[in-house]
Amino acid sequence: MLYFCFMGVVLAIDYGAKRSGIAVTDYLKMIAHPLVTVGTPELVEFLKNYSLKEEVDLFVVGLPKKLNNQASEVEILIKPFIIILKRNFPNIDVVRYDERFTSKIALQSLIKLGLNKKKRQDKTLVDKISATLILQSYLDYVKSKQI
Repeated sequence: MLYFCFMGVVLAIDYGAKRSGIAVTDYLKMIAHPLVTVGTPELVEFLKNYSLKEEVDLFVVGLPKKLNNQASEVEILIKPFIIILKRNFPNIDVVRYDERFTSKIALQSLIKLGLNKKKRQDKTLVDKISATLILQSYLDYVKSKQI
């Protein structure tokens, strides 16, 4: 899985029933940055528009699991999305990556940043930070395998 030799970016998706957080790498694929949160019904259209402006090498889609390693309830929604994603972007690989605890870690990060309760309740912020955590974890994993 040497995705670091291409010239585009990697996009991570924290897929949700209502909203999906999106994060993106820099061109060197070293650092993940929060990009945006979009309504899930508009997600594919957003990705199409984004991929017209930026070269996307890879999609990393969160793999939600429970503590007992069973698939989370939202996985039922993600599987059809993956099929649609592959159909719409046949030249872009899709990788699944464990997203356990990312929402909790994102919320804790917002608390540590000193954001007030109202801002911490902004689900769009939590979603894109969760996507960033998924993506950075994936980047770190791939780098560790290249050593």
